[in-house]
Amino acid sequence: MKIAIVGASGAVGQEFLRVLEQRDFPIDELLLFGSARSAGRKYVFRGQEITVKELQHNDDFKGVDFAFTSAGAGISKEFAETITKHGTIMIDNSSAFRMDEDVPLVVPECNAEDALVRPRGIIANPNCTTIMMVVALQVFENLSHIRRVHISSYQAASGAGQAAMDELHEQYRQVLNDEPVKVEKFAYQLAYNVIPQVDVFQDNGYTKEEMKMFNETRKIMHSDIAVSAMCVRVPALRAHSESVWIETERPISVEEARQAIEQGEGLVLMDCPEKKEYPMPLFLAGKDPVYVGRIRKDLANENGLTFWLVSDQIRKGAALNAVQIAEYLIKKGVK
Repeated sequence: MKIAIVGASGAVGQEFLRVLEQRDFPIDELLLFGSARSAGRKYVFRGQEITVKELQHNDDFKGVDFAFTSAGAGISKEFAETITKHGTIMIDNSSAFRMDEDVPLVVPECNAEDALVRPRGIIANPNCTTIMMVVALQVFENLSHIRRVHISSYQAASGAGQAAMDELHEQYRQVLNDEPVKVEKFAYQLAYNVIPQVDVFQDNGYTKEEMKMFNETRKIMHSDIAVSAMCVRVPALRAHSESVWIETERPISVEEARQAIEQGEGLVLMDCPEKKEYPMPLFLAGKDPVYVGRIRKDLANENGLTFWLVSDQIRKGAALNAVQIAEYLIKKGVK
């Protein structure tokens, strides 16, 4: 099995290295690719030092079974043909192909079988906030069709990459030392603040991030589900949180909901209010599952439930989800 990581030096690329090693993914040869600036860097994988090669339009991907790409939409679009022309399956973490009709958009807990049909040799990894949400939504959809979802996300600095996490650390230091605060990665200072904007605004007043949640959820779940999102950047370092309200065709009891989460794939129930037990990003960074708590009936909707979830968006929201797609295909004998 020959595997490639494109964007190896980035936060998601580094997470790929950790996930592949921790899950004992079957690899005979691992290739790392990056920009001209990253080329020459060395990373250790399973005790072996691997040098990052510059991504170029050549035959470097000949013989590669899976390429995990996380270098931005522009790079993915430019190099897709180069990566896939010899039969490599490209599992892409960018937004480049997510809504293309001939590219499956896959969360294994929801629609793994979609990965079997990929006319262009490309499988898209959804947006991190969408991945987290649909893993939980799927178990409720199995009980009763979900008509509507209202969701408010609380997104950590790491959603904008390692440089954003570094900036948040530095901003806290600058504030505490009464120094001018440097702002580069976000519209405003994030330290001691929350910013009700993730990505750019669209003509309808929603941000691109919010519209991703609407469009991607429908594609993944093959559903007419309506999703209205408010995405907010918060001064947490890693792991996103979401408040979710759903309306189903029939009422779902709290007991049914809790049981569904307990039995659901990729989910962990963390819901004991009397002990103040509920998911928090501080304690769940670096974990694989989606953690769900605060499950209760929606007081404003007879057919409604509301709950809170937390997941590490670099892990399940990016690298882990992509690796799980590859694992599914291997299990199905694709490679």
